[in-house]
Amino acid sequence: MPKPKQLRRPDWLKVKLETGDDYKDLKELVGDLSLNTVCQEAHCPNLHECWNARTATFMILGDICTRHCSFCSVGKGRPGTVDLDEPRRIGEAVKRMDCRHAVITSVDRDDLEDGGAGVWAATIWAVREARSGTTLEVLIPDFQGDETALATVMEARPEVLAHNVETVPELYRRVRPDANFQQSLSVLKTASRWKDEYPVRIKSGMMLGLGETRDQLTCAMEQLAEHRCEILTMGQYLPPTRRHLPVERFLPPEEFAELKVLGESLGLVHVEAGPFVRSSYRAERHLHV
Repeated sequence: MPKPKQLRRPDWLKVKLETGDDYKDLKELVGDLSLNTVCQEAHCPNLHECWNARTATFMILGDICTRHCSFCSVGKGRPGTVDLDEPRRIGEAVKRMDCRHAVITSVDRDDLEDGGAGVWAATIWAVREARSGTTLEVLIPDFQGDETALATVMEARPEVLAHNVETVPELYRRVRPDANFQQSLSVLKTASRWKDEYPVRIKSGMMLGLGETRDQLTCAMEQLAEHRCEILTMGQYLPPTRRHLPVERFLPPEEFAELKVLGESLGLVHVEAGPFVRSSYRAERHLHV
């Protein structure tokens, strides 16, 4: 079977990689503490910019995922045992980085009874203890719809609760075969109940260029707003390798600008949209939008 044709990347999607002292220091720190970052695992195009600014998105619960998303470069299969010292090391990294805002995500751990929620909570508390002034964004899995697992995370009081729908529901079978769009919406709406207790921001993210239509995007954004999502990030999908799902279309910057206006007109409080936008890109700004 012939490989799908790879589209040529346009000029607006070319970046200059800069490796300053802060980038080198953070790379060494991540290695010293045996940590995983989604910046590296997902081959993020913003890695050098963010690391030079001394920000990173830490990935907990190992580097093997139980899901089989066709866009993702994180390893897939049977995960190893849970590293119970990992929360402490995340806290140590945040302290040594003097991080004012930290983003934490994880692989899916459908092999664990609580989906890893206990480790999530322990990590949040470890960061609080290591550096009390750090605000936290947690980019969580769907926990297979388990509201008890979600409550375990929310009771640790992250400032931003993020869960990405990734794409429109019509493309889930091809893009996220082990996930469910409605279940992801339910995670966001359930998390929003904690707004009655403290000012948590509810956030999601989508990749564009996978074959979605404008009508499908409009419908997805309407549903996100209806389920009390406040912040949405929208960026260009870039295949991490030639083995991954190919890009169907490169959206020009002006189209992302149009989608930002559209999303906010549909009830989303803030839409961060652009070719290089990723769910954790400049995440600290989303605390106060």
